[in-house]
Amino acid sequence: MQRLIEEGEHEHQDFKFAISDARKIARSVSAFANNDGGSLLIGVKDNGVIAGVRNDEDIYVVEQAAQMYCEPSVDVRFEAFRTDPGVVVIRATVGASDVRPVRVREADGSLRAYYRVADENIAAHPLMVRAWQMQADTSERPALTLDGEATAILDAIDRAGGTPLQVNDIAIAARLSERTTADVIVRLAAVGVLTFRYNGHAFGITRPE
Repeated sequence: MQRLIEEGEHEHQDFKFAISDARKIARSVSAFANNDGGSLLIGVKDNGVIAGVRNDEDIYVVEQAAQMYCEPSVDVRFEAFRTDPGVVVIRATVGASDVRPVRVREADGSLRAYYRVADENIAAHPLMVRAWQMQADTSERPALTLDGEATAILDAIDRAGGTPLQVNDIAIAARLSERTTADVIVRLAAVGVLTFRYNGHAFGITRPE
């Protein structure tokens, strides 16, 4: 456990001193499930200080978050670690979802998908969500075909030299409408030719590394 805590918070690990808001926890579950999975260390403060879980309700709230606030629901595996007499830390592990997006039912009734970037849960770009949905729907999964529109978009992205671009910038460079550009980006992202990278402020579109 100490080794895990020394790693700090990162793309696959989040510290939670206390669990009280199931919907907020659901965002972490969604973010991990839509990425490559991860763990919540419950009973650990943001600075890595071990406080221990306060009561068994923490596990219930995480289960509620994963089952009631995530769509589709997500399985979470729990492990308890005793660090000192009377001090217990719980690791709640979320696996990568086989079917993305995993979305959270927000307070207003809307569904929103999240993605884990470094130590943050970021709302997924709408085109990321569409690409995931296309991957999940075998009847709509595209074949890799590079028509003139796709070639123009890839050329525009390649000219950026690895800098992630926004849809409107790609549309202008490729001389296409934003709607057409968005549709082609979704198709190319669904087959892994394009990806989305977060720059600290927003997701941009680029080639996979």
